[in-house]
Amino acid sequence: MTKDELNMISFEIVSYSGDARSKLLLALEKAKNGDFEECDSLIEQANDCLNEAHNSQMDVMKEEANGETVTMGFIMTHAQDHLMTSLLLKDIIGTLIDVYRK
Repeated sequence: MTKDELNMISFEIVSYSGDARSKLLLALEKAKNGDFEECDSLIEQANDCLNEAHNSQMDVMKEEANGETVTMGFIMTHAQDHLMTSLLLKDIIGTLIDVYRK
């Protein structure tokens, strides 16, 4: 895998994770206002984004598992950080939305 290919995958992960984060925060706002139908739709969209980010991440993992040398740079480290924080945000927001539902 070339450095350019790895950078493109990294930017995909950042993009998908960022989109998920935005949708999750908007879903929380919808829950605060009692609009659970829109909230649930946004959560589903965020999950789709996170799945896409995970798929991009798996492309890199498959390359490495197949013996390809993958050199982690700052951009991929940033992408992994983005994905991890978005996944954590999903869990926290899910709990907060459950509170608003009650």
